[in-house]
Amino acid sequence: MACDTGAKPIEEVETVVSNNENNIEKKEEKMSSSLVLRNAPQFKMDAYDSKTGHYTTVASEDYKGKWLVVCFYPADFTFVCPTEIAAMNAKYDEFQELGVEIVAVSTDTKFSHKRFVETEPLLAGLKLTIGADPTGKVSRDFGVMIEEQGVALRGRFLINPDGVVVAQEVQAPMVGRNVHEFLRQVRAWQHATATGEVCPAGWRPGKKTLPVNTDVEQMTGRVGDYITVEEIMN
Repeated sequence: MACDTGAKPIEEVETVVSNNENNIEKKEEKMSSSLVLRNAPQFKMDAYDSKTGHYTTVASEDYKGKWLVVCFYPADFTFVCPTEIAAMNAKYDEFQELGVEIVAVSTDTKFSHKRFVETEPLLAGLKLTIGADPTGKVSRDFGVMIEEQGVALRGRFLINPDGVVVAQEVQAPMVGRNVHEFLRQVRAWQHATATGEVCPAGWRPGKKTLPVNTDVEQMTGRVGDYITVEEIMN
């Protein structure tokens, strides 16, 4: 897929596998392990709403037509996890200004979430809603479940208002993610979606984009005539 075709969901491809001995044909779906450019999995979970201090439920239907971040983390009462949650919370108002909703998710129960938020100093003043996935169903649907441990990988998914996953980042538990870089990506995706332009590496608001929606033939093979390495890196 070329980089000027937008964020349309990829159609699933079926192949037919023949068993010549028994004359049996079986259809199999071929798909990437990535959720990018696929419709986001549907979900419904119990949750803890840190803003109100009450239990609630969250469902994918609640965020229809909105930008949504679903952010998985391994477990409550661990070490890297509260630093990531606190970092996302520190940028919560900026995400809200961009019209982006955030749902954090782990395989802990809503009761564990409540106690975790109440006791961990880093989470004082938390505004995020934390989904409870004790059966692991949502984690499996998003492809981040570590079955042997019963916890999720550090998976972060950006879903556009059409319900399509446009970005995902999945890491092993030992290293936390960068909220500044993720916020940059959100701004870039929103700009690209609104304008039809594409954003070069490291793009930030105010920097040069690539207007392939209007000059695709002229720019093909000549991107360096339009933007320099220095402009990309600065």
